[in-house]
Amino acid sequence: MKIDFTGKTALVTGSTQGIGFATAKLLQESGATVIVNGRSEEKTQQAVQRLGGNTRGIAADLGSSEGCQALVEAAGDVDILVNNAGIFGMKDFFETDDEVWDEYWQVNVMSAVRLSRAFAPAMMKKGWGRIVILASESAFNIPYDMIHYGVTKTADVSFARGLAKRLAGTGVTVNSILPGPTMSDGVENMLSGPAKESGKSINEVAADFVMQARPSSIIQRMASVEEVANMIVYVCSDLSSATTGASLRVDGGVMDTL
Repeated sequence: MKIDFTGKTALVTGSTQGIGFATAKLLQESGATVIVNGRSEEKTQQAVQRLGGNTRGIAADLGSSEGCQALVEAAGDVDILVNNAGIFGMKDFFETDDEVWDEYWQVNVMSAVRLSRAFAPAMMKKGWGRIVILASESAFNIPYDMIHYGVTKTADVSFARGLAKRLAGTGVTVNSILPGPTMSDGVENMLSGPAKESGKSINEVAADFVMQARPSSIIQRMASVEEVANMIVYVCSDLSSATTGASLRVDGGVMDTL
């Protein structure tokens, strides 16, 4: 199989690090012109420099309609939209006020809604396009300690399925991706302290964490950001033309369902 994005422009939101950066890197290596996005101008330009090649960066905070509109106007024509921007954090339900719920909803759900609404019409007109939404296994396996996060990810899966139906027959596919525990930059930083204290490697501590927090994991470790990016890039390619409206797991077998 050969994946070639020559002549395609891809926008990956939240792509200064982690899964987003790994996805941008793989898309670029496969021939795409890539637009990197982050909230900070400094971090966005640092990501552009790390990627090199045919890459440009647009800093925009996607937690508001104004930020999304600024990104749309600066990006121009886009063939591939990867809605990766998102936030997460543990907080007890009874301590999670309306402001937190709204913040998560705006970033994790509405940014994907707004950007998809803006970019899909041109894709439809061309008869080709790819829209990917980063959800999570938490969409189905709702965490008791961050219900607000899980609810937004369930909404992402529903949105992707509904939009795929709306775009039926247009040549534009829409899918959601369900990562499980993943060794992102943030997770690695979180585990660095326990690793030093225990004398174990980061990977060993990560595996212990997975088996404690997600004991149903079949791979019994965290996925790498590259492993998640592989699935994203596949569904962005021509090879995935018959895959749409799907919620695709990269969860290491955490979800104990057929």
